Amino acid sequence: MATLLLELTLTRIYSVIFYYHFAFLAISVALFGLGAGGVYSYVVSGWKGTLYQKLGRLAAFNSMSVLASLVFLLTRKGNPGNLELVVIYFFSALPFLLAGAIVSLVISETIERVERVYFFDLLGAAAGCLLLIPLLDAFGGPNTVIAVAVLFAATSAIWYNLAREFSGRVGAVALALALTALFVFNMRLDWIDVRYAKGSTLANEQFVKWNSFSRIAVSREGGTNLPNIVIDADAATGIFTQDLNSMSDESKRSVMNGGPGLPYKLRPGAKALVIGPGGGWDVARALASGSKDVTGVEINPIIATTVMREKFAQLSHGLYLRPEIRIAVEDGRSFVRRSPEKYQVIQATLVDTWASTAAGAFSLSENNLYTSDAFYDYLSHLTDDGVLAFTRWGFDPPRESLRVISITIDALERLGERDPAQHVIVAREGSNKLRGWGATDNVIVSRKPMSGAFVKQALALMAESNMEIVYVPGTDRRNPFQELLTTVDREKFFANYQYNVTPVNDNRPFFFYTVQPRDIWGFLTTAEKENADYKINRAVPMLFGVLFVSVIATLVTLLLPPLVLGQQLPQDRKLRVFLLYFVCLGAGYIMIQVSLIQKFVLLLGHPTYALTVIIFSMLLTSGLGSFYSKKIVGNNPERLRIVLLLIVILVPVLGYFAGLVSDLGPAWPLSMKMLMTVLVIAPLGFLMGIPFPTGLSTLEGWEKSAVRWGWSMNAASSVLGSAMAIFCAIYLGLYQTLVLGGLLYLVAAWVFRATAEKALQAAGQG
Repeated sequence: MATLLLELTLTRIYSVIFYYHFAFLAISVALFGLGAGGVYSYVVSGWKGTLYQKLGRLAAFNSMSVLASLVFLLTRKGNPGNLELVVIYFFSALPFLLAGAIVSLVISETIERVERVYFFDLLGAAAGCLLLIPLLDAFGGPNTVIAVAVLFAATSAIWYNLAREFSGRVGAVALALALTALFVFNMRLDWIDVRYAKGSTLANEQFVKWNSFSRIAVSREGGTNLPNIVIDADAATGIFTQDLNSMSDESKRSVMNGGPGLPYKLRPGAKALVIGPGGGWDVARALASGSKDVTGVEINPIIATTVMREKFAQLSHGLYLRPEIRIAVEDGRSFVRRSPEKYQVIQATLVDTWASTAAGAFSLSENNLYTSDAFYDYLSHLTDDGVLAFTRWGFDPPRESLRVISITIDALERLGERDPAQHVIVAREGSNKLRGWGATDNVIVSRKPMSGAFVKQALALMAESNMEIVYVPGTDRRNPFQELLTTVDREKFFANYQYNVTPVNDNRPFFFYTVQPRDIWGFLTTAEKENADYKINRAVPMLFGVLFVSVIATLVTLLLPPLVLGQQLPQDRKLRVFLLYFVCLGAGYIMIQVSLIQKFVLLLGHPTYALTVIIFSMLLTSGLGSFYSKKIVGNNPERLRIVLLLIVILVPVLGYFAGLVSDLGPAWPLSMKMLMTVLVIAPLGFLMGIPFPTGLSTLEGWEKSAVRWGWSMNAASSVLGSAMAIFCAIYLGLYQTLVLGGLLYLVAAWVFRATAEKALQAAGQG
């Protein structure tokens, strides 16, 4: 429970103090530490004392190492270079190394009932998954880590109690009480807290609150002193501070100036849906145009409720409390899919979905807001005179805003519109920033082809607001927008274009990553670093960096037995080949898990819910599978092969049902969505819990010293598999990654049949 809680909390802290790209490292760090801990347990077994004394000592050390690791992370002041990244990686892995040693020692001492021990291990991990959200919501990231230290100290007291060692028990209880006192005082005094983030010192923060997918602060901008809502010490949304009731007509018109106000000038008084309203500027623009029915869908309850409707409601003069406004705390895509209403304006202004969730998995940096499937949903919820208004960063050459066009074309054609070029207007603000941080491109998409009068009106309004006309229907301006909308060979355009702006869908929802694979090295070495594009696109090169660090961690894990223990690979050739069985299980399990989390985001409405429900379901049901593994498999190799083949069959079937349930369930209550997810996941999770303890028992009966190799290879392949899962998801797709994970179980079945059938029978007879 403590270990999983620490792993998932670290993803949040990494996302805040570094960039969201680093959050995924926490998964790799944890898997590496647990694997290395399995090897280290054999060193610990040589210590003096009883098993329970050793476990008590390790747990006490671990409670202190958790605290030390937290302090180390929170005192990093600059953006980490490659060397410091390695130091952070291995320093953060220390608590997981000690936790891995504890679990490994227990399993090695109870190998004859490993299925029961593994069950309780996974049950505790599932409990940690459930605790994550309430702890982060109530206490924040640093204090949740301190709570983990308290848990480890409490386990130390339990171990010393089992050892009947009075002094050790008293010391462990004292440590737990001291850490609890630190927890209480830190809640009030913030001794251990985030003070440096993204290479800068945090300042002027009036209010800070965490939840499972963000750290929200309210601060004052330097110079203007205007209130700002800051997300993860990075992305910001200003609070609208004017009083609409006392504003003159001229002031209201000034509020609507600029790109985000354009849809309300084109459709004054519109029934509007604003996705990601943040501090309320788009909502205010709609009201200033005369709208009487405005719905804001804000995914973050701290922003929507705590800041805008409670603690700081006076700053916006009660904007979100007005009778014309309805605020839904939900993912925008999920809300649209279940809504029976149609709107004249659907708007999203610079809504970024790439801040890391507590999942930390790299694929969870996307929430399906910017896909062709999503735009199909949005356009389907427009009235015939309705417009879709999306604002994204503009560059030269264009990337994000041009990809908005490509997914728009795809969605319009699915709706039966034959000439997408007649549905689109692109207006640009801040053209002088194209070579700097980035201009803002405002893409207006109409549900039906634009009339000549509509285009003429739009041109006049753009001129009035001093916006650059990038594209309107019938224009002869030659630029990538015009070329993409009018070309007869889009595939040729995409192939020849400098950036990857092909349409993305729910199977590959990676909208923000536009660097072509062939250009990654050039991007790293020559790209302008002081702009929005670099901050977003650095994620893909970072993935290769994570892969590199994961390879190093994998090699270290595999080298530990011979280096630390002098234990070479077994001489038996068949046994060596059988160790590939554990490699397949480790990589296959994590690839399937990562893919399923992302697949169920669409149904559950937020990556955090998907994370919690999927990991909880898989841990719990895999634990049950482990518990009954001996009864199901026994010493019958044929039964294990059947289990492995059933996994291979169920994986693609589950991928299909995930999409089917997501299509059927938008209007279901959240509790029913969660229940359906658990029910769909349960059969596969149960089966996936059987092969690992069965393999360990087989190794125990075959050659006892090889158990440490099975453990190490399983952990090492999980480290690499977690990075490979995201790599495959980006470049192949989520469903394909899911199937690849299932095929690894097919390889495991082949390896087992070729090497270990007799060993399993021998283990069963033993």
